[in-house]
Amino acid sequence: TLILFITRVVANQGAPRVAMFAVHHRPAVVVAGNVRCTRATNRFGGATARPAPRVTTNAPCTFRAAVGNTGGALRLCNNKPFVLSARKLTTTKASARSVTFSADAISASEPPAATQFTWKGAKLGAAAISVAVGLVVHFLIPCPAAVNPQAWTLLAIFLSTITGLVLTPLPVGAWAFLGLSTTVVTKTLTFQQAFSAMTNDVIWLIVLAFFFAKGFVQTGLGDRVATFFVKTMGKSTLGLAYGLSISEALLAPAMPSTTARAGGVYLPIIKSLAKNAGSEPGPTANKLGAFLIQNQLQCSGHSSAMCMTAAAQNLLSLKLAASLGIIIASPWLTWFKAACVPAIVGLAVTPLLVFKLMPPEIQDTPNAPIEAAAKLTAMGPLSQDETMVCVTMGITVILWIFGDAIGMSSVTAAMLGMSLQLFTGVITWADCLNEKGAWDTLVWFAVLIGMSAQLNNMGFIGFLSDSVAGALGKTAMGWQQTFVLLHACYFAVHYLFASQTAQVAALSTAFMAMMIASGAPPMLAGLTMAFHTNLFGAITHYASGQGAVYYGAGFVDLPTTFKVGGILGVTNILIWGIVGGAWWKIIGLY
Repeated sequence: TLILFITRVVANQGAPRVAMFAVHHRPAVVVAGNVRCTRATNRFGGATARPAPRVTTNAPCTFRAAVGNTGGALRLCNNKPFVLSARKLTTTKASARSVTFSADAISASEPPAATQFTWKGAKLGAAAISVAVGLVVHFLIPCPAAVNPQAWTLLAIFLSTITGLVLTPLPVGAWAFLGLSTTVVTKTLTFQQAFSAMTNDVIWLIVLAFFFAKGFVQTGLGDRVATFFVKTMGKSTLGLAYGLSISEALLAPAMPSTTARAGGVYLPIIKSLAKNAGSEPGPTANKLGAFLIQNQLQCSGHSSAMCMTAAAQNLLSLKLAASLGIIIASPWLTWFKAACVPAIVGLAVTPLLVFKLMPPEIQDTPNAPIEAAAKLTAMGPLSQDETMVCVTMGITVILWIFGDAIGMSSVTAAMLGMSLQLFTGVITWADCLNEKGAWDTLVWFAVLIGMSAQLNNMGFIGFLSDSVAGALGKTAMGWQQTFVLLHACYFAVHYLFASQTAQVAALSTAFMAMMIASGAPPMLAGLTMAFHTNLFGAITHYASGQGAVYYGAGFVDLPTTFKVGGILGVTNILIWGIVGGAWWKIIGLY
């Protein structure tokens, strides 16, 4: 017989809590005031018992629970249900293996035990390497005579910041803020210069894109659209893959976050379809789940590259291109005109290639349309919030397309659309405040764009492009060969980056400048660099946010991820280089 005397639970950090807590019993593993839990199922809700020596199953195990200033005892006799004696506790629920109490307050009964010092800050190794890169550039590499020393110092800080984005000694936003602070502390930039990018229109357009994606997920409209295509095209596994990828291509212009589409819409649908087909992570993954996961990931690059507003990095690429004087008139229409043909070819070819590389064991899915139809029936007609999302996003997309004709910028159109959603209650201000990714992006994008812009203002980007142009001139390569070589390098270097947007902010300006210096048409350089950034988002599990989301589902192992990602990544470049190159010649980009 094991007796548990209830008097008070020891809570984390001694903070008062209001919580539901449960005691789960298994032989020799009990959580209590004088024992240590060895299994996750033995817990007190959010409150954790203090570590203490383990005791045997027949020893008294005590802990405390402040519930109306009374106590009680639990007793487990063999395998019979818990018996509560001398209780004056409220809302008690008992079962064969557990008992749950509703407590008004849970607090620590004793001060926290002394512990050894534990470093909780940045990863010191990664931080040391990141800082060392900047120190080497600043102190060991001589500043070229044509470069302003202040620009050279900023370059050193910028490279340390970029290295930290790759090695992540701290979360991206935190490390970027450290870099920004360093520019001000060292008087490399003034406070106004350091924070000048906070008013950048593209950054705020990206923040608003997070909010729009939140509305699609929260109202269920994205799920409805995807489910409709499953119903329409899901009779075979390949048809199911095409239906999901086409639906994402249609959602993308109005849901400008590839990661949000992946995690909020498509991953839940794919997991449900796979589970119904008996395909789970592990031995049965190849029945259906692995193929659908990998196909959706690979197709997302083409969906994101088709429209200017389909991904955050697209907007950033255009802003950086503008800093080099590449101004694109009617950007939404110009982008779509240039990207639609290679994107459609990519969406047509990719499912077939993934089907060949990762053939699913289940070739037909006759039940998928039936289940999708049942789900749509259960969802009922469009809700009020879904209707408002359709209306507000319809207005926003129309203004994105025709805004130049009426003198309205993309960010102004997005502000109007989001204001309408807030006014109609589709999304609340609390939802916006809780969208941490948006505010994190605001900080680190602003830091990188600000540093990049200041490097350009100080003349360093011009010096770099002139130097590279001179070196390329000595090789007697034409701009076409230089253009291809730089795109190949840009693709390969992404294996070192864990973010598409980070690579854009770090390298896009320099690569575009080198292309232009070699003689490439500026419009072609600006647009193709923006397209390219979407095409390597699936080459590894860390290449993009959506890559991490889909890999985290557990259907595809790491070797397969690298193999399929590498093959499809090169295929993407060939499709956009050959098909796109021919199309761009036809429409006069070069």
